[in-house]
Amino acid sequence: MIATNVKEGILSTIGETPLVKLKNVFAEYPFHFYAKMEMFNPGGSIKDRTSYHMLSEAFKQGKIAANSTIIESTSGNMGIGLAQLCLYYGLRLILVVDPHINKESAQLLRIYKAELVFVDELDDNGGYLKTRLATVQKLLKTIPNSYNPDQYHNKNNPLAHRQTFTEIIQQLGAAPDYIIIPTSTCGTIMGFINEIDKQGYATKVIAVDAQGSVLFNQKPKERLIPGMGASQKSHFLDAAKLHAVQHISDSDAVVGCHKLLKLESMLAGGSSGAVITAIEKIAYRLKEDNTVVAIFPDRGERYLNTIYNTEWIATKFPELLNNEKI
Repeated sequence: MIATNVKEGILSTIGETPLVKLKNVFAEYPFHFYAKMEMFNPGGSIKDRTSYHMLSEAFKQGKIAANSTIIESTSGNMGIGLAQLCLYYGLRLILVVDPHINKESAQLLRIYKAELVFVDELDDNGGYLKTRLATVQKLLKTIPNSYNPDQYHNKNNPLAHRQTFTEIIQQLGAAPDYIIIPTSTCGTIMGFINEIDKQGYATKVIAVDAQGSVLFNQKPKERLIPGMGASQKSHFLDAAKLHAVQHISDSDAVVGCHKLLKLESMLAGGSSGAVITAIEKIAYRLKEDNTVVAIFPDRGERYLNTIYNTEWIATKFPELLNNEKI
């Protein structure tokens, strides 16, 4: 027997995620809406692409070897991507996380044999990112043969998404008019923009950021949903290349998630819900023949105790239940 359509190992399933046309969530509008389903990656998020590209290049360049210890700061998804890779390659992995990490993500990381180092000191922007990064540097100085992929500065973060954009072109058969992308490190969005510029397409890129994130000069405030926004500026971001930015509150992200669940039977992560709300804000301006592609970064199972938990919503956003918005 000769198998002709078989993947070789779990890592070969990273990428080539489906592009799905969604007809219900924006049924009242004439534009064509597609979701790039990054939750179909084996680790459950778009960060599988980033982590794989960063570690693969580090191996090629001799920066890591079989006895290396990988150390990274993460709010969840990057850690899961790295954990799956490190378990596969037999590498020790230490992840610096903070209280905002979802219980489900922390449990997954431990199952993948990652070691978690928790920080609880807020930085000067009211988040934990700077504290996490400082802790990473301390660990690097004390642990021999250690390596930090540094998703916040590693050029292979945005480079990983040349392929993501190329997949969309191949799946659609043409460049979309708009791509809507949630932001954090800004590696994903700048990877898209750089490839769009390189190929000469007219696609407009809209960033979706969390209210309280400092990426686009907002005043910092507490954010409850991990994976979107940041408490420090992005090394990658060139805001002048964006068509627009939408700042979405945590509560509106929750509403967007529940709309996807109700109308499309789709259990998606918090940033996907934020994308839905962001598109709603511009939908009236979109034309009948416009093609809109949204990046859905991760699965909703990681938010069962928060976004999809009525008790949590009642505590954090009681107005959503009172107004029957979900």
